[in-house]
Amino acid sequence: MAHPSQLGFQDAASPVMEELLHFHDHALMIVFLISTLVLYIIVAMVSTKLTNKYILDSQEIEIIWTILPAVILILIALPSLRILYLMDEINDPHLTVKAMGHQWYWSYEYTDYEDLNFDSYMIPTQDLTPGQFRLLETDHRMVVPMESPIRVLVSAEDVLHSWAVPALGVKMDAVPGRLNQTAFIASRPGVFYGQCSEICGANHSFMPIVVEAVPLEHFENWSSLMLEDA
Repeated sequence: MAHPSQLGFQDAASPVMEELLHFHDHALMIVFLISTLVLYIIVAMVSTKLTNKYILDSQEIEIIWTILPAVILILIALPSLRILYLMDEINDPHLTVKAMGHQWYWSYEYTDYEDLNFDSYMIPTQDLTPGQFRLLETDHRMVVPMESPIRVLVSAEDVLHSWAVPALGVKMDAVPGRLNQTAFIASRPGVFYGQCSEICGANHSFMPIVVEAVPLEHFENWSSLMLEDA
């Protein structure tokens, strides 16, 4: 999860998020090089009294500064499109979870099971135990098996919400009357935190998302216990 004064992204917990981090570094390096070149040209033009007549009117330079930006845009667009299609690809999910946004909590339904569903509310600050995070912990976590493709169907019952978990590279709008879908693979066990990312009313800040990735055997034990309690 994020820590105080953190400038970069959270550590990636899914293959898609790793790709997004690589693309971010790739694009940032291009922006840095362009900014450095432009700054150098500005400083050089302001500080020197010399004028080169071949720069003032040169067909070759105009060709270069027309073609070079197009090449740079292609170098940014191609990896971007590749990741866009990777994020949209959902191949044979092992588990499907429907996440419904409400004012102001999430409810989860494991559609592959007959009666496995629950509501997930934020734990109030006064009820937190040592080690739990304020405004991020929930009374029920969305538990998923690690290293398995998980499909999440996202919708809302009242107003616009957004189901977002940064470490997994997932963010999907929850729209009333519309069923959106996204997918992720948790590459390692852990607890990953997110929050509603669409302003949805007075308690928008108080409907966190907690995804817990566990080995398959532990997930089966958890689902059995949940079905027994139901």
